[in-house]
Amino acid sequence: MTIAEIQKSFKNKELSCVELVKSCLKKIKKEDGEIHAFLEVFEDEALAEAKKVDEKISQKKKLGVLEGVPVAIKDNLMYRGHRVSAGSRILENYVAPYSATAVEKLKSAGAIILGRTNMDEFAMGSSTENSAYGPTKNPRDTKRVPGGSSGGSAAAVAAGFVPVALGSDTGGSIRQPASFCGVAGLKPTYGAVSRYGLIAMSSSLDQIGPIANTAEDAQIVFDVIKGVDSKDATSVKEQRTKNKEQVKNLKVGIPKEYFIKGTDSVVKERVEEAIEKFKKMGAKIQEVSLPHTEYALAAYYLIMPAEVSSNLARFDGIRYGLSLNKDAKNLKEVYTKTRARGFGAEPKRRIILGTYALSAGYFDAYYKKARQAQEIIQQDFLNVFKKVDCLFTPTAPSQAFKLGEKTSDPLQMYLEDIFTVSVNLAGLPAISIPVQQKGELPVGLQIIGRPFEENLILDVAKHLSS
Repeated sequence: MTIAEIQKSFKNKELSCVELVKSCLKKIKKEDGEIHAFLEVFEDEALAEAKKVDEKISQKKKLGVLEGVPVAIKDNLMYRGHRVSAGSRILENYVAPYSATAVEKLKSAGAIILGRTNMDEFAMGSSTENSAYGPTKNPRDTKRVPGGSSGGSAAAVAAGFVPVALGSDTGGSIRQPASFCGVAGLKPTYGAVSRYGLIAMSSSLDQIGPIANTAEDAQIVFDVIKGVDSKDATSVKEQRTKNKEQVKNLKVGIPKEYFIKGTDSVVKERVEEAIEKFKKMGAKIQEVSLPHTEYALAAYYLIMPAEVSSNLARFDGIRYGLSLNKDAKNLKEVYTKTRARGFGAEPKRRIILGTYALSAGYFDAYYKKARQAQEIIQQDFLNVFKKVDCLFTPTAPSQAFKLGEKTSDPLQMYLEDIFTVSVNLAGLPAISIPVQQKGELPVGLQIIGRPFEENLILDVAKHLSS
């Protein structure tokens, strides 16, 4: 059911909120043992909240935009009084002392937080196989990955456990799992949604966004969580932009650098079919060039680890989570024992890479060059958006791959982000929507827009989904 259908059924007394929540919980108990989308379900709390919603409905009180809608949140979003681990052993029993702004806004709109979802450790990965608590499986084919790092959130929506979920996107972590699981995933403009209460991986790239079955539902959730926040200096006021309401004469750019050799043939075909469909609706399609795209992945995998090495320095066994101070002879041993046991292989890899890139003698050669490449990539997009209203690309170069297929080769895993990282480097909004044919593994089409033109790309997504 969509958000609109859920609320309509409440108003028409066809379904109570308690019945809906019980049905979600029953489905999770029955099926999530295999899928492992959730790390924790807040059953008693969710049922208590559902009873309050039913009382509100019976008293004919005004309902919030998300009143009674079950929502899942990624395990790197703080929810006061609840455990939050970012998929890592180093934060295994850490309890959030406050709630993320995005979570507070969901609650204020009446949403019921059903639980926290599995993720790649500290959001580092493209398959949700890097979680310290075991991998999540793709509900469309449980032998395959759901994508990552928001794989638990995407799987929860795709499996029908919840109608919507929150994820975070640093280099494609909402869009790529949305593509693999056959759902809609929106990465907003950097600054459109407050990052307060999001456990940071890469502060200049991270962004919270919704995952839903439809673009309509993604828009409803985005409208709830967006906006400036005094607790996040990088958040901004909503920008007023003129959006074209009609498809006719909408200019759509097709970047030639995104249709490269090595892209799965089915992915290419389905994306091209979607482009042709939009053309028949009256849109003007034209090939464009983003000439410095080839540098995006390299720049991203220097900037992001550099920020990781800084952000993860706080997890040292002193203030947060795990602390292996027993038998430690000195402070250094507390650090090394805690971090050696608490961090998995991928965070260690990125901490080492980032520390190296920032070290004396290498800063100018690596990190500084990566930032210069980022500026050039941002300029490419600015130039292209003078000619077109939005861009169409594949979300990922492949469909969902099999569990264990790429875990031994980090470079192959990093290449899964090849079509998504540029958007984060440029701070742009983008959405992935499913375009596969019936019976096929999901394929995602990525629609990229100008800064703060989420409404335009969401409208385009709705047209294509209709």
